[in-house]
Amino acid sequence: MKLCLPVLSLFVTFVACSTQSSRSFEQISAKATENGLILSQPSFEQSPEAVVATVDSVLVSANAALDAIAGQDPETATFESTFVALDSAAYPMMTVMNRYWLMKETRQEPEIRKACMNQVQRLSEWGVEVEYREDLYQICREVSERIESGDLPKPGGEDAQLYRDIMRDYRRAGFNLNAATREKVAKLKNKLSKLESDFDSNITNASVVLEFPAEELNGVSESFLESSKTDQGRHAVRVTVTPDYMAVMEKCSVRKTRRKVNAARYSIAMEENGPILNKMVRLRSKMATLLGYSNWADYKIEPKMASTGGEALGFAEGLARGLQPKFDAEVSELQKLMAKETGKPNAQIQWWDFRYYQNQLMKSRYSVDSDVLRNYFPLKGVIAGMFDVYQHIFDLRFTQVEPGYKWVDDLELWAVEDATTGEAMGMFYLDLYPRPGKYNHFAQFDIIGGKLLDDGRYQRPVVSLVCNFTPGVGDDPALMNHGEVETIFHEFGHAMHSILTRAKYQRFSGANVARDFVEAPSQMFEAWVWDPEVLQRFAIDWRDGESVIPMETLANMKKAKLATVGVFYRRQMGLALADLRMHVAEVGADAGKICNAANAEVLFEPPANTNFAAYWGHLTGYDAGYYGYGWADSIAADMGTIFENAPNRFLDKEVGMRLRNEIYSVGGSRDADISIIRFLGRERSNDAFLESIGIE
Repeated sequence: MKLCLPVLSLFVTFVACSTQSSRSFEQISAKATENGLILSQPSFEQSPEAVVATVDSVLVSANAALDAIAGQDPETATFESTFVALDSAAYPMMTVMNRYWLMKETRQEPEIRKACMNQVQRLSEWGVEVEYREDLYQICREVSERIESGDLPKPGGEDAQLYRDIMRDYRRAGFNLNAATREKVAKLKNKLSKLESDFDSNITNASVVLEFPAEELNGVSESFLESSKTDQGRHAVRVTVTPDYMAVMEKCSVRKTRRKVNAARYSIAMEENGPILNKMVRLRSKMATLLGYSNWADYKIEPKMASTGGEALGFAEGLARGLQPKFDAEVSELQKLMAKETGKPNAQIQWWDFRYYQNQLMKSRYSVDSDVLRNYFPLKGVIAGMFDVYQHIFDLRFTQVEPGYKWVDDLELWAVEDATTGEAMGMFYLDLYPRPGKYNHFAQFDIIGGKLLDDGRYQRPVVSLVCNFTPGVGDDPALMNHGEVETIFHEFGHAMHSILTRAKYQRFSGANVARDFVEAPSQMFEAWVWDPEVLQRFAIDWRDGESVIPMETLANMKKAKLATVGVFYRRQMGLALADLRMHVAEVGADAGKICNAANAEVLFEPPANTNFAAYWGHLTGYDAGYYGYGWADSIAADMGTIFENAPNRFLDKEVGMRLRNEIYSVGGSRDADISIIRFLGRERSNDAFLESIGIE
């Protein structure tokens, strides 16, 4: 309680620059226009026909712009009329692609979701055609030769990054090879794009519900039982909704139920996506070989910080080995709990057991009851507290405005401005609760990317947070577990990364950075929800509106986290190795079997006759990249030490502004290593990460 007075005084300071409902979107947008900025709400198509018509129109304009670029006289063409013009020509198409990607994951009308999926595929195929246009490559090559010969000035800064990246991408597309090979690769890319779209759609459209009597769900919360009750008096567990799945895996004391739910989760879309995944992996391998790479991992990782598949594999395997003693010790403790509860001294922890016994360990050894903890984390209170933290350290102001269109009734839209200058920075939507046909996890989706337009105005970004928090029951508010609080802080970090951009080019704006760095800033923000001073600002029991989360409880939560972090990171490395190994394997290997084998080696044997990989959405987009979560965690821990050692720790505004300026604003406009060093003020180190997971 000694922290209450300074906590309250600082909280008042936060609220002073917080949400202001008296200002409308029109007022904020008008001021942005006065400052040479564009802040606009997206226009969402309302019929399948409109979805198609938009793509028809944007492709006509884009093709005309590309034809003009390709048709220039090489002797008079410039960097601006080629490389910069390519970024501008692609921008409208990318904006439509982003919008449709969100719509296919969130719209309630199945026919619009399907239309968006089809047009995303169409745009992807068009993108491959553009990538392999010989005339565009030739004009860029000729301008490049003039730059290298000194006939044209060498680009600097962000322009140099754009120049290097476009020429690198042409090489990676195979323009150093013969035309016949490039044609083969292009065809394979189109086939792969269609398979990836089908794979994603099968995941999004999957819906698996299992019903149980109350006694077979012993241990789950009363609120879960109440919300899941069917008209027949049984209880529906939505296996495809992550909070439902986790509620059973962590709380249900009936092992048979946990096993059944676990097996059902790891069998989702197995029949449809298992064969599709094998085809995807084979096509990727063929493409990599045609392009001169040893495997898909080497190809995919080349532009990232790790740079090679071997480096990424070495990281994942080395961390898995280093965790072995801690992992063994943690599993031994879980087995003791299991033996005591079941009366079977030789009981073995399986995949469907570890989360349950980790939860029991938290309660029995560390007096941490996750159900009791939820009362300190009402969703709306957490979001308000999170807003205050981000507004303070980044010097921002959030204002709720009325959306022009709502794809769901409880959708929220917020405008973001610089609190000192009043500059419009962007907007974000909040889509918080699950529903049929919706993306079933938690993610930030770009809608409009930031870009300096040809007329000198800057288009400010718009993004959406798509979440699946459990709604409240009756008069009770929606409550979060602590892991979900981590998740919302993490995802909101992505939103700020996108919104605070000042990159000139859309390909570098926001979170368009190296994929094994993109998670680092967001993962760093997960540390905020473990800090006493931060938590005491919003972790307040909703039942009395006064009781702050006890500091003793928080200290015990930290101990419990360290006591289970070995299992957590072994699971992460199991997934990383599964992903990497299927993408370095011989052509024809079964990806599902590789995934199950890697997880059995590093964690636990998956349920028999299941294929987790078939429901693993990261295998499109993050393919050969899951190692990046662990890689980024190491960077995040190092970056977090700058806040920890600052005068005001996690609420230090000076460090927050350095993060905004050196990481968030620049996006991918310079190498990630440079941005990290600029923020840290030194070379990066793994020491903080290893200490955080108990490895000396």
